Amino acid sequence: MKEKNRVLVIGGGAAGMMAAVSAADRGARVCLAEKNEKLGKKLFLTGKGRCNVTNGADREALFANVCTNRKFLYSAFSDFDNHALMDWLTAAGCPLKTERGDRVFPVSDHSSDVIAAFVRELKRRGVEVLLNTAVRELLWSPPRDGEAFGRVTGAALEDGRILEADQVIVCTGGLSYPSTGSTGDGYRFAEAVGHSVTECSPSLVPFLVEEGWCRELAGLSLRNVEAWLLEDGKEVYRGFGELLFTHTGVSGPLVLSASSFYGRKRGKKGSAAVPARLYIDLKPAMDGELLDRRLLRDFEANKNRQFKNALGELFPQKLIPVMVRLSGIPPEKKVNEITRKERRDFAELTKALPLTVAGTGGYGEAVITRGGVSVKEVDPSTMESKKVKGLFFAGEVLDLDALTGGYNLQIAWSTGHLAGRGGKA
Repeated sequence: MKEKNRVLVIGGGAAGMMAAVSAADRGARVCLAEKNEKLGKKLFLTGKGRCNVTNGADREALFANVCTNRKFLYSAFSDFDNHALMDWLTAAGCPLKTERGDRVFPVSDHSSDVIAAFVRELKRRGVEVLLNTAVRELLWSPPRDGEAFGRVTGAALEDGRILEADQVIVCTGGLSYPSTGSTGDGYRFAEAVGHSVTECSPSLVPFLVEEGWCRELAGLSLRNVEAWLLEDGKEVYRGFGELLFTHTGVSGPLVLSASSFYGRKRGKKGSAAVPARLYIDLKPAMDGELLDRRLLRDFEANKNRQFKNALGELFPQKLIPVMVRLSGIPPEKKVNEITRKERRDFAELTKALPLTVAGTGGYGEAVITRGGVSVKEVDPSTMESKKVKGLFFAGEVLDLDALTGGYNLQIAWSTGHLAGRGGKA
């Protein structure tokens, strides 16, 4: 095999492992450099250790769930979509199952089985895997007089070694979960060779809220609720699903998705304080009038009881004291003494429980990073740099992000596979 076919993949996460497989499949001599002691360290943590590998939705829904630069992904999704990924993993010995919301997981519920499948396939293809190998910088030849592009020649390692390569694929991830090695190395590599990096912020991350009563509800999970996010009085997100109260605010799939839209129109960092309100509809299956009739029935059945003891059929026990306090109705007031206005106001509170968003958690809590290497400087049909020949980018290092549900991992698989193909023939 000719040395010019040597491909260096930097980063052994989802995008990196897929890029290495794809490059080996076209006959390249592939070296995969990973700074950690094992491959797929962040992948191991995804989906609470279950690994939501992709989403089984149709192509239209895939694109609809991408938040940033979705048009850039047309070629990548066409080259290797969610169904191609599912077929590949199944053939590699990792059977899959589809759950609520078309979320796809390994049948075993173990993310380690996904990683093990890739490790086997990398070994079978003869990919050289270098663990505990940190890259210091890219090596490249800047454009000479009359040339439009520079050319990548390899990478220099932290230990002083040089890895020569005809093509380098940067799959170093973003800034989320820094304990797994995602420390923004790829952004530094990209900027050093002339690329632009858009402003980065945590995404798919819990909200911090001002209301202290959230601490009383820490650990309480609410399923099948609706929530909407307002900034400066304008709705920027509305969704339905599961929400979790924490000691500092709210989390859960519904909130993580909402965080993808927080501060976006202002161009502010997600962790910065952007005035916003989150409203929770605790009973979305009932409109206001239907809920009021439900309250009338419940109150009639408990007419001689105190208000604080009459809500057991409506809310989880842990939520009742908070709702009673926020209603302004005296806890000991007899239900048959509650006025029509008090009941109606309580129904409105139930349909729109307000929270003041003070910001978001940091990168240590974020599932992904919003922002990254500007896709304007990357060829969407190949993932190759428009500035440096032979240099490719894939995965979270790019300015691409999506909602929760397996969509972000699909971006990693698709862009990694396309980058591994090595450009246009």
